[in-house]
Amino acid sequence: MSDFVICINNESNPASLILGKVYRRLPDTEAESHNLLRIIDEDKSESDGYLYPKSMFAPIELPEVAEQALMAASD
Repeated sequence: MSDFVICINNESNPASLILGKVYRRLPDTEAESHNLLRIIDEDKSESDGYLYPKSMFAPIELPEVAEQALMAASD
């Protein structure tokens, strides 16, 4: 799965997720086995991210320059 996903449903977390926004996904095979994704959300206070249902996001592929910019912005 891509390192980045786009939010397609924020109904249960409108304060933490913005519909249509691209978010960084952190690797977490255990979470993914439970249909969850570990996401760096709007809070950003938790560097390990938060768990959200996979169904709230769609994976996206970005050009390398865009990935680099988003990685730098989230550090």
